[in-house]
Amino acid sequence: MKTLVTILSGVCGAALIAALFLFSVRNAQAADAPQVGTPTPGKQVPQAMSQEKNGKQLNYMLFLPKDYSETADKKWPVIVFLHGIGERGDSIADINRVKVHGPAMLADKNPDFKFIVATPQCPGDSWWAWDIDLLNAFLDDVLKNVKNADPNRVYLTGLSMGGFGTFAWSIRNPERFAAVAPICGGGTYVDALALDQERREKLNTLGFWIFHGESDTTVSVECSRVMEKGLKAYGVKEVKLTTYPGVNHNSWTQTYNNPELYEWFLKHHR
Repeated sequence: MKTLVTILSGVCGAALIAALFLFSVRNAQAADAPQVGTPTPGKQVPQAMSQEKNGKQLNYMLFLPKDYSETADKKWPVIVFLHGIGERGDSIADINRVKVHGPAMLADKNPDFKFIVATPQCPGDSWWAWDIDLLNAFLDDVLKNVKNADPNRVYLTGLSMGGFGTFAWSIRNPERFAAVAPICGGGTYVDALALDQERREKLNTLGFWIFHGESDTTVSVECSRVMEKGLKAYGVKEVKLTTYPGVNHNSWTQTYNNPELYEWFLKHHR
């Protein structure tokens, strides 16, 4: 196991540093600064955490499906999306950046999207994997305030910096998610070694579908390959890796446009 940790730390540690400088689009801000609003079915609305955690809080976008209703006898599945480094921001005025890619972008264009989508915005001086406690507080806020969000069908995904965050959060708190899909990310396996028995069992039953471009020059595909091997070596029962020949860092567009990903999510319950 020590050898496994060394390999993961060496390969993905270098990529984590490199990923701090990755290219990302930042041109999605609206002409008028967005404002925190009331969650509305069929729309994506800026929100702020109702309580701070260790003196911090996150702003986030919240999408409710068009047919969502608080009074319905129905629970809706939730996708938590962690964006890349280029979409970070420090105020509601920056929040539209989180919609340039991924489920947040798809939900913005399609009011019939069948998932609740919660997209937090990473502060400008931070990195998703550095503050898992804050992410947990954010998810608590969403599940508390969205009455018919299904806590047993929470799916985590993220790209680049968000891919690193997806690995880190799901390994430290596997009990929170039904399935995860890290994209062009990586990480280390050290946190898994500190899990108690209950969380180890949750990790071993958590579904992982990992994606990466084989020609990625920002975060090497080896980072995802090492995580795949590490998770399997640890005993995680469902781990699969999809790589795209000839694809550089943007392996997320075709991944999030693939209906099979969402079908796969819905096959999993916690």
